Amino acid sequence: MSDTDPALMTAEQLLDLYARRRLSPVEALQAVLERVARYNPWVNAFAVLNPRALAQAGESAARWAAGRPIGPLDGVPVTVKDVMDLQGFPTRRGSKTTDPRPAAGDAPAVTGLKAAGAVIFGKTTTTEFGWKTPGDSPLHGITRNVWNPQRTVGGSSSGAGAAGAAGFGPLHAGTDAGGSIRIPAAYCGLVGLKPSHGRVPQWPQDLFPGGFGQLSCAGPMTRSVRDAALMLSAMAQPDLRDPFCLHEEPRDWREGIERGVAGLRVAVVRRLGAALPVDAEGEAAVLAAARLLSEQGALVEDADPDLPDTRAAFGRIRGAALARQVAATAPEKRALLDPGLLEVAGREAGLSALDLMAAEALRAEAAHAMARFHQRYDLLLCPTTPTAAFDADAPTVKPAEALWRDWAPWTLTFNLTRQPAITVPFGLDEAGMPRGVQIAAAQLRDDLCLRAARALELATAPPVARPEAQACAGHHHHH
Repeated sequence: MSDTDPALMTAEQLLDLYARRRLSPVEALQAVLERVARYNPWVNAFAVLNPRALAQAGESAARWAAGRPIGPLDGVPVTVKDVMDLQGFPTRRGSKTTDPRPAAGDAPAVTGLKAAGAVIFGKTTTTEFGWKTPGDSPLHGITRNVWNPQRTVGGSSSGAGAAGAAGFGPLHAGTDAGGSIRIPAAYCGLVGLKPSHGRVPQWPQDLFPGGFGQLSCAGPMTRSVRDAALMLSAMAQPDLRDPFCLHEEPRDWREGIERGVAGLRVAVVRRLGAALPVDAEGEAAVLAAARLLSEQGALVEDADPDLPDTRAAFGRIRGAALARQVAATAPEKRALLDPGLLEVAGREAGLSALDLMAAEALRAEAAHAMARFHQRYDLLLCPTTPTAAFDADAPTVKPAEALWRDWAPWTLTFNLTRQPAITVPFGLDEAGMPRGVQIAAAQLRDDLCLRAARALELATAPPVARPEAQACAGHHHHH
């Protein structure tokens, strides 16, 4: 596996080679598809592949040959998570209960990627309706971690995490309503950004059922921070279909990304509304990241944002959304749903409007507390996940507790507060599995997240997975 394999290059490297006529988008996509053919049988990252992708790469090659690329991602291979509409392909959301007919149009993020010239060559797997972290779904089975096939990739952007780590191209679009971009990115050794809420428009609004859209954001999952910024630039184009999106001038989010962290005030946070679980290796990673930022001139100190306990509020809002999803499912199809999803939905099915409003009030209280905290601190540094990736084949037990114990305790708060949060790969643990640390900034300050993530990336040299070392083990395990 060498850096000369186009499938392992960053989007920026590909674009530079395209511009210098050293590589064609067709060759890049062929390299990606070769890896998909080799490793995806055990990785299981895709819901569907686009049979027209090579033809689209050919059209891009013709534009580059004429010196007329249509946008900043022309010819770059991209995947999108199968909760987003991609015209001509079904949107199955990991569920056997969804409509198998092709979507009539593109989601706003997809519209942005296509306008930038991206070659969308497939849709990646997701847990059912994005409800959980373990990377399996009733529709597609288990998606496996390239670092170790016996470990989960995380979720709910399972296939995107797997594809990024496996070298199935540089750019992967995920969605995050409680950590669904950041958790798989951390488990797979990727950069994952949950942008400020509204930065990337959403449509249909029922993308996540029943108000889950209030928590959900689409964002980039990549192997480099600059690629994440570049991809965000294409995804974050205002769209009339989403009346709640930010109507800001489109920009290149790479601008200012190399400015470093000197003078930025960084809070190392050990509790978010409660003492949250993290293992010794996760804690060590956060402290090492704090030290690196401090060495680069950031003003780093321990601080507590003094939040209410957001776990119950999140559980209620999410539970109510899932209960609504179950209610909207034809009764004869409900047996096809993930049993754990039914369990979580059942717990909150009797939730009163008053209870839900109380959860919403708590969400607002947390957002206000964070806004005040960020008047004192530019950035917040904390773990992304309590542990490295766990067993892929283990059954999901006690899913309501697992949410805030094992899966998303460190990520869900930033969905409630709607501020940007990014996870950056931070070394490997003793078992050779990736760890990540999380950086959050005040709402709309996605630029500060990217700057600090870039500073950490430059100081650490992120690890690269070697699926060829796993392939035999993977086959053996899979069958």
